[in-house]
Amino acid sequence: MKKLFAENILQGKVAFVTGGGTGITGGVARAFAEHGAKLAITSRKEENLAGMKATVEGFGGECFAVAADVRDFDAVEAAIAKTVEHYGKIDIVVNGAAGNFLCAAEQLSANGFGTVVDIDTKGTFNVCRASFEELKRSKGQILNISATLHYLATPMQIHVSAAKAGVDAITRNLSVEWGRHGIRVNGIAPGPIEDTEGMKRLLMPELKEKMMRKIPVGRFGRIADIENAALFLASDAANYVTGVTLVVDGGSWLLGTSLT
Repeated sequence: MKKLFAENILQGKVAFVTGGGTGITGGVARAFAEHGAKLAITSRKEENLAGMKATVEGFGGECFAVAADVRDFDAVEAAIAKTVEHYGKIDIVVNGAAGNFLCAAEQLSANGFGTVVDIDTKGTFNVCRASFEELKRSKGQILNISATLHYLATPMQIHVSAAKAGVDAITRNLSVEWGRHGIRVNGIAPGPIEDTEGMKRLLMPELKEKMMRKIPVGRFGRIADIENAALFLASDAANYVTGVTLVVDGGSWLLGTSLT
C-alpha cells in the first residue's frame, strides 16, 4: 500500500510500543519509524524484537529494544526509564501487547481468562500509568489497540472480549482525566486483518470466503490499513481527537462479522 502521509509527519517524536516486534503493532511501530519517529519496542523476551529492530535500522531508523512483561508494573516502569535514559523523552505510547486463543466459555479455565485480561487490560493500564509523568511532560499521547469482538458477541472469545472492553474503558476514562495535562488518549479497533498470525490461527479456511462476502467493503483488512489509522491519530492532524476508539474493519461489526 502506498504511503499516504508525509515522511516526516512524526519527526522528532519518540514512540514506546508494546508488542512492537510482530503483527499489527509491529506494523504500526515500523510505520512510525518510516515517518520519522524514534522507536522503543518491548516484549516479554528481547529476542522477539530482534527482527523489527534490524528492519528499522536497515532503512536508517532508530530502534531501542527493551524486554518487559506488561503484566509486571515494576518491569514496565524500568522499561520506560530505560527508554527515557536512551532518548530523553517519550511522546507516544502504543499499547499492543495482547493474548488470544479460541476457547468455549464452558471449557475456559479461570487462569486462561485471567491471563488474557492481565496482558490486555491490566497491561494497558500498567503502561499508561508508568508513562504518565513522561507524557505529561511532553504533552504526549496514548494509542490503545483494541478489537470489535465485544460490540456484539463473538463465540469462543469471551476472555478477549472482556479484556478489550476493559481497554476501551481505559481509553475513555484516561482521555477525560488526563486531557487537562495535554495528553490525548485514543484507540484503534481492527476488524478481520488477513495478514496477521491471529487471523491465520483463528479463522478456519472454510469460513474465510463466506466471511469476506459479508464485509460491506468487500475485502479483508491489511496491517497497512491499521498503520494508516495509527499515523493519523498520532499526527497533529488529530490534535483535537481524544477518547475515540476508531473502528477499522470495513463495516464488519455492523453485520456481526467481526473477528480480530
